Amino acid sequence: MMKPGKTGLTRIISAGGYSLQGLKSAYHNEAAFRQECWLAGVLLPLAIWWEVGLVARLLLIGSLLLVLVVELLNSAVEAVVDRIGPEHHELAGRAKDMGSAAVLLTLLLAVLTWGLVLLDYLA
Repeated sequence: MMKPGKTGLTRIISAGGYSLQGLKSAYHNEAAFRQECWLAGVLLPLAIWWEVGLVARLLLIGSLLLVLVVELLNSAVEAVVDRIGPEHHELAGRAKDMGSAAVLLTLLLAVLTWGLVLLDYLA
């Protein structure tokens, strides 16, 4: 059974609006997301300009976008955990730590990707 509400194009437009709200909220409220946006703002044009093959270009761009996606998910987890209450709970701490670890691994993947493409380019 479908959920009542908007359907078709109006649902897609509403969903797009909610997505933009989420991006704005993350940018205004999350310092790490802002920093990663600025980093992507510098590196994305470089990835487009750089004379590398299509696959390397996609890896460069994809690794940066993946960092932003994982940071958004981590921020969402943190917001939900913080909404539940300020007291420390082992599971809440674990959830936040795992989200942070996911961001770290994604950042390491981006660094590795950019480093290997650079090494290949210089060879």
